[in-house]
Amino acid sequence: MDKTFTELENIDVLIYQEKDQYKRTTSPRPLRLFVSVPELEHPLTKKSNKILKRGFDIVFSLFVIVFLLSWIIPLLAIFVKLSSKKGPVFFKQKRTGLLGKTFLCWKIRSMEVNGDAHSKQASPGDERITLAGKFMRKLSLDELPQFYCVLIGDMSVVGPRPHMLNHTEEYSKLVDNYIIRHSIKPGVTGLSQVRGYRGEIRCPVALKNRIKLDLFYISKWNFMLDLKIVFKTFKLVLFGDENAF
Repeated sequence: MDKTFTELENIDVLIYQEKDQYKRTTSPRPLRLFVSVPELEHPLTKKSNKILKRGFDIVFSLFVIVFLLSWIIPLLAIFVKLSSKKGPVFFKQKRTGLLGKTFLCWKIRSMEVNGDAHSKQASPGDERITLAGKFMRKLSLDELPQFYCVLIGDMSVVGPRPHMLNHTEEYSKLVDNYIIRHSIKPGVTGLSQVRGYRGEIRCPVALKNRIKLDLFYISKWNFMLDLKIVFKTFKLVLFGDENAF
C-alpha cells in the first residue's frame, strides 16, 4: 500500500493546452480528444475494469443507503432544522462530472442560506456554517447523500472530487492538464482527499498537487487502490482529519 501511495514522482503526465493543442511529456499512453475533454488510455477505458468499478459502486452505495442513510438521514434532518430553521434539509449544486458534463451533486445543508453558496468554498471559521454543519462536516456526514449520485451513475465511490462549475473554469486556466481529471467519474472520496488535499484550495501549489494526485489515480487505477482509499477515508473519518471543517 505504501508503495502505491508514494509513487508520485513517477507519474506520467500528458499536458493539455487550449485551442485543441497538446504536448506530450513522458507517457506511453496516447491522448485523444473527445468533445472538449482529453481522454487518456488508462485502466478504466477497459470494459472489464469499468464493469468491476461500476459493480463495486452499486453494491457499496446500496449498502450505505440501506443500512446507514435509511436511519441517519432522518436524524440529521431534525438536527439541521433545529440548528437552522430557514432553508431546506438538502443542498444541491451543479458540478462538473464525466467528460465535462454537469450533474446535480447532493449534500445535507451545513450552512445558513447565503448568496455565495454556489461560488465560495467553505473555509476554517466560516461564519456561514451552522452548528449542525460543524458537526456533520467534521465527520463528512453532509456528503452522505452523494451515494445516491453513485447509485444512479453520476458519481463513483472513489475518483477526483467534483468541483463547482465556476471553479472548473477557473482551475482549467491555472493548470494546463486540469481537464484530464474529467475523463472518469468524480468520486465521493479520492486519492487527493486521503493525501491531505481535502476541502478549500488555498494556493496554486495545492491545486497542482491535487491534480497530480488525480492523474496518478487515473493512470494507476486498480481495484485494490480503490479499497485502500476507502479504508483510508474511514480512518480519517474515525480518527479525525485536520482538513475537515
